[in-house]
Amino acid sequence: MVPRLLSSSLAAQCCRTPSNASSFSPLAALLANLSLQPSSQQTRQASVLSRLSNNPGAVKKRKRVGRGPSSGHGKTSGRGHKGQGQHGKVNPWFQGGQTPLIVQKGRHGFDNLRAPVMSEVNLDKLQSWIDQGRIDPTKRITPKELIESRLVGSVRDGIKLLARGKMSLKQPIDIVASRASAGAIEGIERTGGKVLTRYYTKLSMRRLLSGESVHTDLPLPQGKEYVEKIVDEARKTRFRYRLPDPTSREDIEYYRDPAHRGYLSHQLKEGESPSLYFRVPSKEKVKKAEAEEVKKPKEESMW
Repeated sequence: MVPRLLSSSLAAQCCRTPSNASSFSPLAALLANLSLQPSSQQTRQASVLSRLSNNPGAVKKRKRVGRGPSSGHGKTSGRGHKGQGQHGKVNPWFQGGQTPLIVQKGRHGFDNLRAPVMSEVNLDKLQSWIDQGRIDPTKRITPKELIESRLVGSVRDGIKLLARGKMSLKQPIDIVASRASAGAIEGIERTGGKVLTRYYTKLSMRRLLSGESVHTDLPLPQGKEYVEKIVDEARKTRFRYRLPDPTSREDIEYYRDPAHRGYLSHQLKEGESPSLYFRVPSKEKVKKAEAEEVKKPKEESMW
């Protein structure tokens, strides 16, 4: 077999003109020079082709059932002998004919289909976006900036800040989100930043992106005396909608809690609890109760 590359001596001989060039053609002269080479340069191991095979594990043989005992899966194709499993299909929840456990014990818990679906943002990913110049840390970061920078892929019911990489923040930031974990609040405030949680809906965030509403962290004041003022301000602006406020008790209590950095926490009075149903006792009542316990004489008894 002819080698792929000619050696330097062979190339020199090929280029050399034979003495009887007049009687031979150039192709015949080239073949004559090649025939003079030793057999070691012309032979090639053909046994390589017989050893070609796939890498171990690259090809998996398909399981072919119903081919008899010689197929390697038995004459019954792995279904066993007789019975329901061989003759028909059995549902995965079938328990052999006994009373199902779900009938005996009943269903426990439920899937809350109305639960809000939040987009999660970790602090290390936020810092990566800041380092790449996609988000400006000197300005306030709202859901509009997070979505437009593609840090949040899709518009959902809200955005929640999580604490992964809380020690990676390098500069203070002012950020507004729907919710924030305790670790995320600690990581942001460690660098001197600020966190504010505000109530959003999917529709309100879409209106922020389209420019139909403006971002504000002030709730709508309640009372007849504020109606004319709010209406006049709304007519002067070009925005058709304003951001909504929470209406359910659970959401109101969340954004009234200072521990969550809620935007309604300024409405709490001194000694008042975020809960709408319970109140924290004042300091005077606590001191009075402690004093009564001290003055109360202990009953003496022999037993």
